[in-house]
Amino acid sequence: MDYVDIDGVKLAYRETGSGYPLVLAHEFAGSMESWDQQVNYFARKYRVIVYNARGYTPSDVPEDPDVYHHQQQVEDLKGLLDHLGIEEAHIGGLSMGAYTTIGFGLTYPEMSKSLIVAGAGSGSEDVEKFHQNSADYADQMDSGGMEAMAKYVGGDTRARFRHKDPAGYALFEELFMSHSNKGAANTFRGFQGTRPSIYTREAELKNLRVPMFVINGDEDEPCLEPGLFLKRTVPTAGMAVVPQTGHAVNIEEPMAFNQHVAEFLSLVELGTWLPRDYGSGDAW
Repeated sequence: MDYVDIDGVKLAYRETGSGYPLVLAHEFAGSMESWDQQVNYFARKYRVIVYNARGYTPSDVPEDPDVYHHQQQVEDLKGLLDHLGIEEAHIGGLSMGAYTTIGFGLTYPEMSKSLIVAGAGSGSEDVEKFHQNSADYADQMDSGGMEAMAKYVGGDTRARFRHKDPAGYALFEELFMSHSNKGAANTFRGFQGTRPSIYTREAELKNLRVPMFVINGDEDEPCLEPGLFLKRTVPTAGMAVVPQTGHAVNIEEPMAFNQHVAEFLSLVELGTWLPRDYGSGDAW
């Protein structure tokens, strides 16, 4: 494991394999270990880079929630790539990491070979409620530690995972419970509790020309409509839905996830993942 300093905040990262870079950003309930099954698969061909966001040990845990802002997370990812001398990469993420992936593609399209967007847009349907829930969760974590958030990972969007893969779910839960409660609370306040609805970025997304692959589980209800929104809005977007699968699609159904993503990356690299053409003769 290595570290990079981003404006005084140390972030832990790990790279495996060689070849074209593939960078993966984890969800709120995850960490770099959440990508182990993707690292094992894609490192055979790619230089796979995973990292822990600020607030997730062994990365630093800043005290100020304001420095966890969603655009700061984009800048953290940019800083990591700069540190590694990477000028362009495939960028992917799940949930919180997917929001960062979208933000990175919009801010730094010239550095984005493609965007893998999994389980994105939770809270976009009722952003005020989502922000209030995030503030409430942060308060609970401050007062009761990670144990106060056991119900957070035990909800409907992870029920299928818990039943179909008890061992995998137990490992996921163990890793979640090992997080810093201060870092998690600050992430709720600074990132989850302030990020805009994905729908507010429609104008930017319509102009995005980076190849995008949207992938959701069909039981991840909070992310299905946002996923369709991305598919309909981004001219270069394609979408896959994995049946009887919840939010953490990459660890719940790693074989399906890896195969879908591998095909997408292959088409991007061949230059055959194309934007929609409605017969006007103009691909854009």
